[in-house]
Amino acid sequence: MTGENTNGMFREGLGVQNLTDRLTLAVAQLNPVVGDVAGNLELARTARAEAATQDADLILFTELFIAGYPPEDLVLKPAFVDACREAVESLARDTADGGPGVIIGCPLRDDEGLHNAVAVLDAGRIQTWRSKVDLPNYGEFDEKRVFQAGPMPGPVNFRGLRLGIPVCEDIWGELGVCETLAESGAEILLVPNGSPFYRGKLDVRHQVVLRQVIETDLPIVYANAVGGQDDLVFDGASFAFHGDRSLAFQLPEFDEGVYVTRWRKTEDDWICEGGPVASLPDPDEAIWRACVLGLRDYVDKNGFRSVVLGLSGGIDSAIVAAMAVDALGAARVHCVMMPYRYTAETSLEDAEACAIALGVRYDVVPIAEAVEGFGHALAPLFAGTEPGVTEENIQSRARGVILMAISNKFGAMVVTTGNKSEMSVGYATLYGDMNGGFNPIKDLYKTEVFRLARWRNAHRPAGSLGPDGVMIPERIIDKPPSAELREDQKDEDSLPPYEVLDAILEHLVEHDGGVDDLVARGYDADTVRHIERLLYVAEYKRRQSAPGTKVTRKNFGRDRRYPITNRFRHGA
Repeated sequence: MTGENTNGMFREGLGVQNLTDRLTLAVAQLNPVVGDVAGNLELARTARAEAATQDADLILFTELFIAGYPPEDLVLKPAFVDACREAVESLARDTADGGPGVIIGCPLRDDEGLHNAVAVLDAGRIQTWRSKVDLPNYGEFDEKRVFQAGPMPGPVNFRGLRLGIPVCEDIWGELGVCETLAESGAEILLVPNGSPFYRGKLDVRHQVVLRQVIETDLPIVYANAVGGQDDLVFDGASFAFHGDRSLAFQLPEFDEGVYVTRWRKTEDDWICEGGPVASLPDPDEAIWRACVLGLRDYVDKNGFRSVVLGLSGGIDSAIVAAMAVDALGAARVHCVMMPYRYTAETSLEDAEACAIALGVRYDVVPIAEAVEGFGHALAPLFAGTEPGVTEENIQSRARGVILMAISNKFGAMVVTTGNKSEMSVGYATLYGDMNGGFNPIKDLYKTEVFRLARWRNAHRPAGSLGPDGVMIPERIIDKPPSAELREDQKDEDSLPPYEVLDAILEHLVEHDGGVDDLVARGYDADTVRHIERLLYVAEYKRRQSAPGTKVTRKNFGRDRRYPITNRFRHGA
């Protein structure tokens, strides 16, 4: 039943007509799981059945759907690639029923090597394959490591309709894939994507697609996945533009679904009739929902029943607790306050108030005995030295041990709470507050944390499992940040104000900018050099940190790969 038929023709008697002037296209904006071939196949079958109830001719899935995206080195395992191929062949046999044809992403091994490919399924068989031509090798993408580029594609004849199927980066790069498809007779371009979220990304996608529409005068359908995969979040927001550059449809951001669109051929173009145009979240809601989705899918896809975190009465742990409740529901979130002699009474009050507002389980576990036990053990070695950062870090590490013990005993994953400002300059303790499995605010600067906390208190985004109203007590947001590891400690004792720090860090991290540029913009030279030094020397800590949701163009991990051993200092 399987095999390839590159001209796209199929057997008679199936009750399927050629698509000369009408196309009912379903876009599957779904959340596959990397490595779950059987689960992804079942997800595809369910989506196809749903599309069939609305008389769809064709259903478009996203990039490497059967494998999950990005599969990274998993595709180097022949058994995995074989399993993906077998799943696609099984799905192809389903299409003998005369229902919707299928375009679905799958790794393909052929005589030329391993490809990031899509299969076109119809009439009970794999009609043909198309392989990705332009393999991205920047930022979070590393596809040249595992895939071979495919040949320049021609259109696919699907029931008489000539479809171009460029794959994701094929419409972003400069290889001319879309122009080649247009020149060889494609009528519509259908693009399966695995495009991760970062703030402002949807506008970037729109501009990329519009550039190709202008080049080709063809309508382009952009289908994108939804869901979290390690530190990446895919936000969906699939869309299409007509050949005249008008918006054909816009699907929701962060929501799964099978969306059926109906196209009609006019004298000049294919037109989407009454295509859905979803309202999209504002920038703060988009970031919040990305962090929540990233945490939810990391917990659920890795099989954790619940999460536990330290709730200090500060802003970072409060916002992480709120995100955890929105992601998982209060019953799956356990917050623990671990006070010591430097913990202010107001912090105890604020942590309890936050836990009550969130409706989570809340326990208080004092750490004095643990800290003092370490002190007694180390006293002979530390004799004659002055207390300092070492003793402060023991407090943090004692808290880390307690949280990991709770995790080991009850199976709850520890969620860490360090923001990007802290991760940048090393103001987080290895094996202490950096302990844990995932960090939803790892890519949020401190100023963003404050802003999002205020935003969440005023809004309840779609899909949230947390309550309406104030989740983070205003006193937590208003008080000066402090690690509370010594008397009267404030973050600004050793760092510039966060408005200044974050502006410097964004320039150094997001834009790989230099010290001279910042000094020319009016920043103090010594302060900038100090921050640059902290950024570089903290690299070894970041290499050991938990993954966290990417929401900026350049996160720590996949995007920014600086050496740990590094003596370069700009402007030194």
